[in-house]
Amino acid sequence: MKILITTDLFRSTINGVVTSVLNLEEELQRQGHEVRILTVSDTGKAYQEGNVWYLRSIPSGIYPGVRIPIPGDGAYRRELTEWMPDVVHSQCEFCTFSYGKQIAEDTGAVLIHTCHTLYEQYTKYIPMGKYLGTAAVAACMRWRLRPVDRIIAPTKKVERTFLSYGVQKKTAIIPTGIKLEAFTKPVSEEVLEGLREECGIRPGVRVVLSLGRLGFEKKVDELLYGWKEAGIPREEAMLLIVGGGPAEGSLRTLSQELGLSDRVCFYGMAKPEMVPAFYQLADVFVCASTSETQGLTYVEALASGLPLVCRRDPCLAGVLEHGKNGYSFRERAEFGSYVKEILFHKEKRQKMSACSRELAKVFGTESFGRAVNDLYKKEVRLHEGTFVFEESEAAFPKWDWTGYANAKRLP
Repeated sequence: MKILITTDLFRSTINGVVTSVLNLEEELQRQGHEVRILTVSDTGKAYQEGNVWYLRSIPSGIYPGVRIPIPGDGAYRRELTEWMPDVVHSQCEFCTFSYGKQIAEDTGAVLIHTCHTLYEQYTKYIPMGKYLGTAAVAACMRWRLRPVDRIIAPTKKVERTFLSYGVQKKTAIIPTGIKLEAFTKPVSEEVLEGLREECGIRPGVRVVLSLGRLGFEKKVDELLYGWKEAGIPREEAMLLIVGGGPAEGSLRTLSQELGLSDRVCFYGMAKPEMVPAFYQLADVFVCASTSETQGLTYVEALASGLPLVCRRDPCLAGVLEHGKNGYSFRERAEFGSYVKEILFHKEKRQKMSACSRELAKVFGTESFGRAVNDLYKKEVRLHEGTFVFEESEAAFPKWDWTGYANAKRLP
């Protein structure tokens, strides 16, 4: 099949959407599909590079790294329309979605959309955004997703959220897959020792890791308050925060105000190829965010064999089993207690590590690619009016795929 993926975020950005797009592209190509990608450039120029079409763009001024296309790239739209894709798969609801929607309408292609973001968590970045609530986000999503044929949600949490918005579209729950081998392959001791030295973490000191974008919605400040209350001496453990973002400056200031400068290391942004090393340097992975749709860092931590201590959230279903591969906390005091329980009980930590590795196996890219491919084929047939399909559990037997029931010939 010919598949066009549209996304507002691509290689110049490091986040879960980009990881999902890159892994999906690779798996679809491996299955023999012809894949093209339409995205925004990181400059003011439009250009084509391989199978990727870049629209000229300008900074959005809303969120660092987010850009919006400049009108005038109609030639690219015509070129992709003449290519006649079978499926247009949108990954973002705004800029490139409009291009994808128009191409799908002009060619009769199936329009599928993956919901990666819970936007009510991000209204603070928009001018006057504090006056926008869930109702405004819901109205926008209902209007925006009206032309979509099928929605993909990475978790049940996302499906429930969009249903609460009043988005009346059938939804397939397909967790995004990651390249597990990148996180299971051992990192050399030389590299790990180099990271310890770079972060100022002495040999024998345990490492509690927070890794991800430092947005205000990620609530990394809660980890700092919790780490303060835990009171673990720097000779025994350090909190290592890896990532960058708009909240980084305020978090560094808060760390100093709490007197944590000698117990917390802010590493900043890490190169993608170095990310597995940070997981393997750590003893525990921690997160306080409730804004995740799936949270690929959770899965990366699982594949790396790390126990998790995370704020309780519906997106952790199937990822964090309380007491087996980590703990979910509600209160700040619980955070410190759970972290110490894992850090200072070696046998428990080893059992949780083994459990994490086992739970990670369902999140491989091959399973992800098969599930999406299966959905594409069935939606194309449905779109052509040949038949309504049976539910398939071949790729993800543990997950609930909504809406695949009772095959019947259409009139």
